[in-house]
Amino acid sequence: MMSMHMLWPRDAEKVKGARIERESAARVWRFAHPYRSQVLGFLSSVIVQAVLGLVPPLLFGRIIDRAIPDQDRRLLGIYALAIVGAALFQGLIGLAERYWSARIGEGVIYDLRVALFRHVQQLPLAFFTRTQTGTLTNRLNNDVIGAQRALTTTLGTVVSNVITLVTTLVAMLVLEWRLTLLALILTPFFVLPYRRIGHIQQSITRESMDLNASMNSTMTERFNVAGALLVKLFGRGGDEQSLFSTRAARVRDIGVRSALFTRGFMTVLSLLGAIGTALVYGLGGLFAINGTFTVGELAAMGLLVGRIYMPLTGLTNARIDVLTALVSFDRVFEVLDAKSPLVDAPDAKELTKPEGRIEFREVSFRYPRSDELIIPGLETPGSTESEVGLAPVLSDVNFTIEPGQLVALVGPSGAGKTTLTSLIPRLYDVTEGSVLVDGHDVRSLTQESLRHAIGVVVQDPHLFHESIGDNLRYAKPDATDDELVEVCRSAQVLDVIQALPSGFGTVVGERGYRMSGGEKQRLSIARMLLKDPAMVILDEATSHLDSENEALVQEALAKALAGRTSVVIAHRLSTITQADQILVLDQGTVVDHGTHDQLLARGGLYSDLYRLLVREEL
Repeated sequence: MMSMHMLWPRDAEKVKGARIERESAARVWRFAHPYRSQVLGFLSSVIVQAVLGLVPPLLFGRIIDRAIPDQDRRLLGIYALAIVGAALFQGLIGLAERYWSARIGEGVIYDLRVALFRHVQQLPLAFFTRTQTGTLTNRLNNDVIGAQRALTTTLGTVVSNVITLVTTLVAMLVLEWRLTLLALILTPFFVLPYRRIGHIQQSITRESMDLNASMNSTMTERFNVAGALLVKLFGRGGDEQSLFSTRAARVRDIGVRSALFTRGFMTVLSLLGAIGTALVYGLGGLFAINGTFTVGELAAMGLLVGRIYMPLTGLTNARIDVLTALVSFDRVFEVLDAKSPLVDAPDAKELTKPEGRIEFREVSFRYPRSDELIIPGLETPGSTESEVGLAPVLSDVNFTIEPGQLVALVGPSGAGKTTLTSLIPRLYDVTEGSVLVDGHDVRSLTQESLRHAIGVVVQDPHLFHESIGDNLRYAKPDATDDELVEVCRSAQVLDVIQALPSGFGTVVGERGYRMSGGEKQRLSIARMLLKDPAMVILDEATSHLDSENEALVQEALAKALAGRTSVVIAHRLSTITQADQILVLDQGTVVDHGTHDQLLARGGLYSDLYRLLVREEL
């Protein structure tokens, strides 16, 4: 019987009336279909093992009735060797069964994990902003393993118990039908409890998964560098320990109550089995005394009756095991069934030889609500209610950027600058209107080809926990060492890298925390230059640089961005004043546009922002 966890009363309704849906079972089989030959071998080995289990009790009865009374040492040796041979063969078949089980189980784990990873990667960015990483990774780990267990362990146990029960009953009926009927008197007491236990077991399993996912999320958030730094800076280590201790205590309490519940249930079943065995021995003993039953047959019957109650106990829990194990499949399918609004159109075209013309036509946009992206168990509690009626972030935005132009976006915080740039590589779809690249609506292009033509450097660049070279080659996997050197020289970071003991082989740490903010910024610029895109988006790309480094990088960017369409979000005067065109955003709309001199002459919001920047940079 599978391990169980404590029942929380509020979950009782979750599993009320739970049953195995034909559609769900068919979907599970589709995942196992590529392994159908292995499944056949697995089931065959389980059946052979069940049949071989009959050999020892039957031969033991023969030894008592024939070999011992006749003092036939030869026959005794044959029976003994047959018992050993059956056990040896059963062991070898068990190895084969374990081999097939491992092949199927690990194969299904691989398929499910790859399918989940592929699907999650295709979900929109808004999904990740509303989902805890630890909870999501828990789905890709624990739930996938639970699904694998449902397909192999549970399936094998059910088949083995059915075959064992059927073959044992046939053998018992042949020996003595009356004792067989007597042994079956207690059968209803094994079967009746399964419905209630099944509901409790399924509820307990889901609650356990949710609690473990919560603990994983806590550890994931607190053990990354940013989380650990925040805890230390605010001196909240003790509070975090207390919070984690509380959650771990809930898991502990579930385990304790589960253990008692499981043990108590199994004790009752064992007691019923002992009563049934005692009845068979008692009545069978009377038959033996009366001469209608041999001692050997009674001994064999006593051994066989144990083979009835053991699989009956297993089959009593079979539905429980299937329902609880299928909870894992349900949780996996919940993720796989999440629909992404950002999919390539059936007739999507490749963006070939991009020129870099960007056009916004009457674009309005609001971020999707949580209830539009929810996966059960992964949503942030309370987020849906707080986001009902979200107002548009952008409203009726119109502008055109010609190929090769450098365009600066300026405006107060929250004006919609970053949101606007995220629509160009189609991280989100517009609510109204259209975004065009080279005259093509971005929704009519393949996402891969569109994003391949766009390079992005954000304010807080992300580096993987890998070497500097690997992080740079993320933009171009086949880049040569000379190309790495060249882009790093252009980004004014080559001297820093060459001063490191391992050079380009230096591991940057999680999120690049072994590098300074300016070094990370310049590495991300080098990575963008290595990609060699037709269009570039810079979101405060020089915000972490000191004045000296900023001047060097600005000079490098000016050369690197020549001939490329560039959209720059900046608060630095040096960036804004060099722009071919400036778009002034306020409350989600473009309130003005033009060159620096034109906007300054007109006054208004841009003039106010400019004077503020001048005071900040003095």
